[in-house]
Order: sequence, then C-alpha cells, then structure tokens
Amino acid sequence: MALLDIRQRVGWLFMAVTVAHLIIISANVSTRRGVPLLEEAVFGAVAEVQRVATGAINGTRDVWQNYVNLHQAARENETLKQHVSELEVALQRERAVAEQTRVLQKTLELKEETPFTTTPASVIASGASPDFRTMTLDKGSREGLATDMAVIAPEGVVGRVILPTPRAAKVQLIIDRNAAAAALVERSRAQGVVVGTGTDRMRLEYVPGTADLKQGDRVVTSGLDGIYPKGFVIGQIESIERTAGEFSNVLIRPAVNLSALETVLVVTAQPVPPEPGKAKGSE
Repeated sequence: MALLDIRQRVGWLFMAVTVAHLIIISANVSTRRGVPLLEEAVFGAVAEVQRVATGAINGTRDVWQNYVNLHQAARENETLKQHVSELEVALQRERAVAEQTRVLQKTLELKEETPFTTTPASVIASGASPDFRTMTLDKGSREGLATDMAVIAPEGVVGRVILPTPRAAKVQLIIDRNAAAAALVERSRAQGVVVGTGTDRMRLEYVPGTADLKQGDRVVTSGLDGIYPKGFVIGQIESIERTAGEFSNVLIRPAVNLSALETVLVVTAQPVPPEPGKAKGSE
C-alpha cells in the first residue's frame, strides 16, 4: 500500500515536471509572427473566456431590455385601454343626452301644436304587475293633475291619470285590461271602442259588421268618451277575424312604445266645444 502511494506521488511529480518543461519551452519558443507560443496560447484562452463572458453579458442585457420594453408596452397598453373606456363612456353619455334632447324636442313640438293646455311630466316608474299596466309621473295635483286627465306622447295615446297625489301621479296605460277609449278607424270613419288586454296588444270592439276595416288601418280617438282628445293615434289594426259576419277579434298594435317612455304630456284642459245651435262669435 505504501509502495502504491509512492508510485502515485512519483507519477504526479513527473507530470508536474513535464508541464513545467513545456511551459519553459513555450515561453522560449516563438511563432512565425515572433510572438512567444506561451503568450499566444494564454491570450487565446483569455480571449475565449472574454468572448463567452461578453456574449453572456450582452444576452442578459438584451433580455433585460426586452423585459423593460415589454413592461413599458404593457403599461402603455393599459393606459390606452383606460382612455378608450373613458371615451366610450363619454360617447354613451353624449348619445343619451342627444336622445333625451330629441325626445324633449318632439314633446315640445307636440305641446306647441296641441290646441289645449298640457303639462309635461317625466316617467319615474312603471308598474311591476302584468295585470295592471301603469306608470308613475313626477308631477301631481300641485301641478294641476287630476283623475281622468289624458296622457299623450308625440306618437299617440299613452293612457289616463287614475291616482294623483300632491307630487306624483299614477297613469293607467291604454293597454291595461281595464282601460278603454272611444275610437274610430281613420280611413273609413268606422267607430268602436278600443279596450286593453293586459298585453302589448289591444282589441277594437263594438264595431258594426258592415264596417270597412283593413289590416294596417290607423285607429284614432273619437273624443266621445270625454277623456281623450279627438284625433290622437291609438294604434294600427294588426289582424282581423270575422265570425258569422261579425268582427270577433280585431287586434290593435299600440302606436306608442309604452316600455320606452321617458317624457309625456298630460292634458290638463281641453277646449270647450260651442253650444249646439249657437253661432261662433254670437252673443
């Protein structure tokens, strides 16, 4: 065992002496360019190490720069998204204002065209029960609203006031199952009564079997019920059914989109009709 250790030590010493001789020889031997062989070998090794280190540093720097750029791009993208969202909200707000202005303009035009006294009101609530189709207005008896006053919109008839309070009023819509309005067909002047069904359609009843009715005919108020002014649009005839020569089911589609109302006019006073047989302007 001791002999083996001595042999190993001698071997390592021999290798060390050999390497030392090679180094000494390389230091004294020059290449064709006059550079010592040892110096060229050391320079090549150091240069290779520098090249690898420089490549690693440049790669790390590129990765870091890309990360910084991506992080900056992400922040800019988030800022742009927020800006776009703000612009979309502003655009929706502008559209809402424009639509509200359009509705108010149409209501104002209707108010100017009607020959009777009206009061504008805003819709603040709708009835939750499908059995009773109602809406609530933001004006009441303080503004002169009273029971059975007609409520209209630029498109036509909305309903009538059924419960005024000092600061609000409940309106029975024309489609309510308990609602009714004296009506006539605008084209043929055939008369009848429009009644609500509780749905988004109405029926035209009490129409003579000889009446001239066609799909698409416009139905307007006749004014005979004393509630709705004459000539306001109720809706259009959507379908006609006849049984034994009589009109059994005439469906009317409302002229007003009652689920999208925002502003209405309440007819607070209608013109007083002249007395029968009394000439206009006579005493």
